[in-house]
Amino acid sequence: MLQRASSEACYLALCLIFNVFALPDSKPDPVTTVCTFEDGNEISIRYIPVLSDKEKPQNGKPWAPGGSPIVLFTPVNLIFDKTQVGPGAKSVYMIPGKNHWTLVVNKNVSDKAQYDEHQDLVRAPMEIGELSAPAKELQLTLAHTGTKQCSLRTDYGKTGAWIDFHEK
Repeated sequence: MLQRASSEACYLALCLIFNVFALPDSKPDPVTTVCTFEDGNEISIRYIPVLSDKEKPQNGKPWAPGGSPIVLFTPVNLIFDKTQVGPGAKSVYMIPGKNHWTLVVNKNVSDKAQYDEHQDLVRAPMEIGELSAPAKELQLTLAHTGTKQCSLRTDYGKTGAWIDFHEK
């Protein structure tokens, strides 16, 4: 009995040591960017800042950086390309293309759920351009650009893509 208890204690000690010295998770922590409208309402986007030399999104396919969709949080109605999106959490995907990108706002916010186009609320065209210096990792930035307007800027590799949206 004593030998069994001693073996179990050694096993537990080894497990604790392994957990302390285990290699860190290679997936980066999510980053959040915020835009505040003039009336004080804040919207935010949370995403995984994947490295551009490690993850290559496929043209024409919805992209969830790091395997997790981008998450939009909004307390107000937003207008994307003439389509209203209501308050709450939404998943956001980008569909890269050679000459254009598309922003997709989707109502399924389950972290591990597969993308389902039937859950799309809006698909809006993004403007794109070539960056003067390639971005080493995905960078999303929200910026207040007008009274009831924010812009989402996406820098990834050599591509810069952006879209404006409005608070209703």
